[in-house]
Amino acid sequence: MTKEKDDQVAGKRVIRLGNVSQPTLTVYPAPPEKATGAAMIVCPGGGYHILAMDLEGTEVAEWLNSIGVTAVLVKYRVPARKGQERYLAPQQDAQRALSLTRQRAKEWGLNPQRIGIMGFSAGAHLSAVTSTRYDKRAYEPIDDADKESCRPDFTMLIYPAYLTVKTNGDKIAPELTITSNTPPTFLIQTQDDGVRVESSVFYYLALKNAKVPVEMHLYPSGGHGYGLRATEKAVTTWPQRAEQWLRGLGVLEKK
Repeated sequence: MTKEKDDQVAGKRVIRLGNVSQPTLTVYPAPPEKATGAAMIVCPGGGYHILAMDLEGTEVAEWLNSIGVTAVLVKYRVPARKGQERYLAPQQDAQRALSLTRQRAKEWGLNPQRIGIMGFSAGAHLSAVTSTRYDKRAYEPIDDADKESCRPDFTMLIYPAYLTVKTNGDKIAPELTITSNTPPTFLIQTQDDGVRVESSVFYYLALKNAKVPVEMHLYPSGGHGYGLRATEKAVTTWPQRAEQWLRGLGVLEKK
């Protein structure tokens, strides 16, 4: 947890979880009276070093439940493993989460064709990796769950990090292989984000050029790491934009 004197978000502290060696999934079912059969894999951020488990995890699950979406919160492995791409172990965990959720869809009252992924900052990069590298599993199959697809049906990237390479003219990061089959994508960022807004802009253009349905909202101010905590900044109304986008996809229609 951040200390009292540390930076706070909307006047509240943030739970920062480190040294995760055993990944876990926590399922937050949508309430029966609201359930749409949709699910979202949730990937908190933290620079592939820690996980902001409440700000970008449990609080996100509460919001998803409020709009009828079951949340599957992934506590993926951090910090990055030496000698590996920083996203590799988290990618394995996210792919496994998608396949397990599809395998359990009937048991959990879900539509296996309505399972998306969303992430914040590094978790958004992880969501982008998972959305562009689903054709090859990043680990050897373990059991029958791994026969299920690990491609998300839709993707939400909230103040994403690492999408482009600044030193190479903002080319899309090499691990992100965008094709026409990349899932429909929603992007949020601010102009004054410490992670350069160009990463979202160039990612948007790459998706557009691949004819992937993509919606992007850019705001002038608000910085980075606000999660869903409302302030006077307009960017913190993004959950309303996201809900509208999900409705437009048909994801929030009652099952």
